[in-house]
Amino acid sequence: MDFNSRIILDAASIEREQASFITKVYTWMTVALVITAFVAMFTASSPFMLNLIFSSRIVFWGLVLGQLGMVVYLSSAIGRMSANTATIVFLLYSVVTGLVLSSIFVIFTAASIASTFFVTAGTFGAMSMYGYFTKRDLTKLGSLLVMALIGLVIASIVNWFWANSTLYWITTYAGILIFVGLIAYDTQKIKAMNVIGNEGTDEDRKEAIMGALTLYLDFINLFLYLLRLLGSKK
Repeated sequence: MDFNSRIILDAASIEREQASFITKVYTWMTVALVITAFVAMFTASSPFMLNLIFSSRIVFWGLVLGQLGMVVYLSSAIGRMSANTATIVFLLYSVVTGLVLSSIFVIFTAASIASTFFVTAGTFGAMSMYGYFTKRDLTKLGSLLVMALIGLVIASIVNWFWANSTLYWITTYAGILIFVGLIAYDTQKIKAMNVIGNEGTDEDRKEAIMGALTLYLDFINLFLYLLRLLGSKK
């Protein structure tokens, strides 16, 4: 086998391993989304659970802070934890997110939630495919989007107290654009972060969990901003 043939084989092997890795990322993300949806629907159908979560600020904000804590913990300590621990934390996070998001079934109609989910899924799929297959380096775009995301968070916090309808809609449209872009950027970043040659190891699984968490957050946030725009309230 000549040198050029070995290069072709190596490139094909790398492409197969990257495809296998991305499949694992999407699989874990899908599992987490299914868990979140099931928990949210179950909680929304139970008056006891709804009362337990939303009648007490301590319980509700405890869940919100728990979400934040698990994301920070998983992101900062995944290198030191086992693959099984990382998986448990990620799936537990999807459960807690489902508890918090159960309120959307009380506020919005089931039909509008379902239609918004399918719009989100279609948009996510298109942008993720673009991020995976494009040859364009999205690093600069990603840096701009991250800065825009920080501004969005600050504006959203301000509007939490101000309750200005104009700012509400500005943050809604900005949030949709930001997360549509982040899906493509994060997909490309996740593809690049895969360490070739460690397929099947604990490190490979932890990389897949972190990639799944990133895309899961992109999906959930895009869904919530689209629901503001497309959702029909009861």
